[in-house]
Amino acid sequence: MSTAHAPALNTASVMRNYLHAKDENRPVYMARAFTNDAVLKMTLRTQAIAFPPESHGLDAITETLVRAFGQTYENVFTFYLAHPGEEAILDTYACDWFVGMAEKATGQVRVGCGRYDWEFQTEPHLARRLTITIETMLNLPSDTAPAIFNWLTALPYPWTDPQRVVQAAPPIEALAPVMHWIRRDHIVDPTGGTA
Repeated sequence: MSTAHAPALNTASVMRNYLHAKDENRPVYMARAFTNDAVLKMTLRTQAIAFPPESHGLDAITETLVRAFGQTYENVFTFYLAHPGEEAILDTYACDWFVGMAEKATGQVRVGCGRYDWEFQTEPHLARRLTITIETMLNLPSDTAPAIFNWLTALPYPWTDPQRVVQAAPPIEALAPVMHWIRRDHIVDPTGGTA
């Protein structure tokens, strides 16, 4: 998809196009998210999922994040836990994320979290570099899928707030590592401390 006839992009629309591509398995949107010479860097703090450490260029990033990813996973819901602002056009933007998805081959559910660090070029406004840090990735049995996907589909997508994620989470003990990570800096209790 050419960006020549596309509407002008702001930071939020670039981020949304990325999730159109990755979550919805629509590679055509990648050209509306990344420059041709963009760089993707993956920082894995878990052994539960594998990605190449770096991908260079739009085609390689599309192969990693859309085509190969889409062969393995379905019903992908990635949530940004902060919003850059509706009209913002930023040079850099960092935010936490949280994801739920199912493995096609087994039906097992994956729930994970981490951080995106974006760098953008100005004209056209596209990502020239993205560092994805995966802090935690849980592998849950397939019988958790109804509860997990009921939870995910009830959240505002793709932007939601950490408090809503935690408060709406199903009572599945195995989710604790992700819930703890999401809560760490975001949820403040009324007494002034962190909840």
